[in-house]
Amino acid sequence: MISSKEILIKARDNNYAVAAFNIHNLETLKAVIKAAADMRAPLILQTTPGTVKHAGLKYLVAMADAASRETGLPIALHLDHSEDLDLLKECVDGGYTSVMYDGSKLPFEQNIAGTKEAVEYAHARGVQVEAELGRLGGREENIDVTDYEASLTDPASATEFIEKTGIDSLAVAIGTAHGLYKGMPKLDYERLKEIKRKVDVPLVLHGASDVPDEMIEKAVSCGINKINIATDLKIAFANALRRYLAENPDENDPRKYFSPAMDAVVEVAKHKIGIAGCENKA
Repeated sequence: MISSKEILIKARDNNYAVAAFNIHNLETLKAVIKAAADMRAPLILQTTPGTVKHAGLKYLVAMADAASRETGLPIALHLDHSEDLDLLKECVDGGYTSVMYDGSKLPFEQNIAGTKEAVEYAHARGVQVEAELGRLGGREENIDVTDYEASLTDPASATEFIEKTGIDSLAVAIGTAHGLYKGMPKLDYERLKEIKRKVDVPLVLHGASDVPDEMIEKAVSCGINKINIATDLKIAFANALRRYLAENPDENDPRKYFSPAMDAVVEVAKHKIGIAGCENKA
């Protein structure tokens, strides 16, 4: 595996984005790996703190490492949305090549302090750090931001934040949300362009599930270099699994009922790789 910094700098310099997929188990990992291998795309595998607890840090690192060796693809393993510095450090020491410290719920100076601590620890061990400035609506596991609380990233604050923390990539809030949308999302492209003009680090779009393709493609053209996909994969997996079990109520072999669910994830992942623009960029 490699650092996501290497993957994202290449994306930044060549004006495309890399699809980063949240995986939860062997089946979802193998599905997004197949999609990336078929399309010869670089790949960022993401796990939330909840997934680390569910699947186990050592198992996740071993599976990602096996996928990297088997495919030869540029693959990074990324800890997504960690508010816990101890867990972040554990993942750094355990083999993750990329981590995100999420201090976006904290006051600005506290976000800087926590992020700086994460950066100092991770950089000393060759691991890149993503951070978030501004807050998204919706829910990402235990992170709940109601619509009225959601705020967008301030371009001037983004410059200061990067200078004071030394982060490698920045997740910006420009109107996306975690989970599914109540209506049509509205992305602030002009804000994104202004942030892009002011900063040099790759920019990340969280909450890219359930966003129309043309909006993602425009965001990429305006400077986004990483799109995070979680909910769309979970829905595809669950719906295919339900259909199979409804049609085959006596089936008890997980190799059979997981197969169509994995195929559904492969198709969604391929589509997201296409709109990100990273096909044949491995």
